[in-house]
Amino acid sequence: MDERVKQMLLVGREHYGKREFDKAEQLLNQVLEHDDRFADVHDMLGVIAHARGSFLQAEQHFERALEINPSYTEAALNLAVTYNDRGKYEAARAVYSRIKGKPTGSIAGLDPFARGKLANMHADLAQAYADSGLAREAIDELEKAVLLCPNFADLQTKLGTLLRESNEPARARIHYEAAIAARPSFVPARVQLGVTLLSLGDAPHAEEQWNKVLEIEPENTQAKMYLRMSTASRQKTSE
Repeated sequence: MDERVKQMLLVGREHYGKREFDKAEQLLNQVLEHDDRFADVHDMLGVIAHARGSFLQAEQHFERALEINPSYTEAALNLAVTYNDRGKYEAARAVYSRIKGKPTGSIAGLDPFARGKLANMHADLAQAYADSGLAREAIDELEKAVLLCPNFADLQTKLGTLLRESNEPARARIHYEAAIAARPSFVPARVQLGVTLLSLGDAPHAEEQWNKVLEIEPENTQAKMYLRMSTASRQKTSE
């Protein structure tokens, strides 16, 4: 590889790492014009294409990355997600199967890295749905995410909040409690569980959660505010 191509590759990777996709794409495409055998370049260009909704182009890049390096797990995961986006579900399952050598249709044997990456992809898609006002679709994606990684407290909390906002507080409570079980010091889950318990008419246990938040973060303004409000309301009711 000559020095000019090497420099383009280096700078292209830097732009990609900073998510400056337009700059990265231009340089990485120039690299491929000189040498088409960089699996990671195809993977990066696939991610860029996927991010702008060009799923066919993304698929072609991920497939080429795997032709160059059949053991490229990240490219395989990206390809599986892209196949799903294109409705090629059998092909996606085949890729999952190849990653871990499990029977087609099973992801039970995925390693933690694979599970985490897929869960976060579902979470990103959920956020996109939520931003577009499609709450039910967002919930579906987060349910897939927590199925893959039930110990990710942040994903459990996000799912709980979406469920509560969709007027399903009882289901929301389950996910907040799962988040706390996975990570007892995760303050956002305790704050939101308190809000949910209050909405369910259980002020004493709501206050218990906010008090626990203040044990973890004594200056947490949300917990202080909710606790004052709930306590004052209960005192007024008892007068």
